[in-house]
Amino acid sequence: LRELECRLNHAMFGNLSSLRALKDTLEKVVISGCRHVHGSNFMDLADFPRLKELDLGLTDVTGDIRKIGEQDFLALETLILPNGVYGAQGYEFQNISDAPNVAKAVYSIKKQRPSLLLEDWYGRLSSHSPDWYYDGFE
Repeated sequence: LRELECRLNHAMFGNLSSLRALKDTLEKVVISGCRHVHGSNFMDLADFPRLKELDLGLTDVTGDIRKIGEQDFLALETLILPNGVYGAQGYEFQNISDAPNVAKAVYSIKKQRPSLLLEDWYGRLSSHSPDWYYDGFE
């Protein structure tokens, strides 16, 4: 199996680690909008040598973008991670001091993999953060 694509399937249950049997063949994994795919860390797929596209948006997959090392996701061209991944696009930081390490990790990932699509990556400070300040202006 080279491609696995499943979108908005509320009947799909499971864990990413079950894809390990397809490690040497998978090139594309799109599991988006499948909220019952959980208990998994996106890094379970880091050593898939042919994986070019990984889209786990709108799942309950977790992990930490800062854990991506130089030897992880070597063939990756597209990466879309859900909100449960620390440092994923749109991540809400609890403290301003957390942002530099994540920005540094994203920069490093992009520098190591120039063809990786990470356009418009951003993070934001949670409105529940103790560092949050609201001055009344919009």
